[in-house]
Amino acid sequence: MSKPETKEETVEEPAEEIDETEQPATEEVSAEEETAEPEEEAEESVETPPAAEEVEAEEGEGEEEIEVVEEKVYTIPLRHVWVVTPRGRRAPRAVRDVRNFVSRHMKAEEVSISNEINEAIWARSINKPPRKITVRAVKDKEGKVVVYPTKAS
Repeated sequence: MSKPETKEETVEEPAEEIDETEQPATEEVSAEEETAEPEEEAEESVETPPAAEEVEAEEGEGEEEIEVVEEKVYTIPLRHVWVVTPRGRRAPRAVRDVRNFVSRHMKAEEVSISNEINEAIWARSINKPPRKITVRAVKDKEGKVVVYPTKAS
């Protein structure tokens, strides 16, 4: 309440210099109205962030929001990566091969790989990616494909 009192004091002093009879009463009412409106706005802004947090929580799920058009499970052989590629370049080559394999089989130009798949390939460092990996490819209505690890049953 200290804030409205300071506003009233600043409003009353210039009003007293001009006219002491009528203006202070009307300005006090307008000052109260001005203070009432920001409080309502503050209440509305307090209600808004929880709604924003709910939206962010829904976006965090990500996978469930995608409208699935097609979903397939593939076991991708990566043994040729060991033979063709030098030891220090195997994991990046395996990631590229996963992307190319899914792009070719799902007939999509835009393929993104989830962090779980990336971590699985890089788990034993750059030198020793897995010989094969089983993935779940999900295609949405826009033609974008996202590669996830298979669900554990």
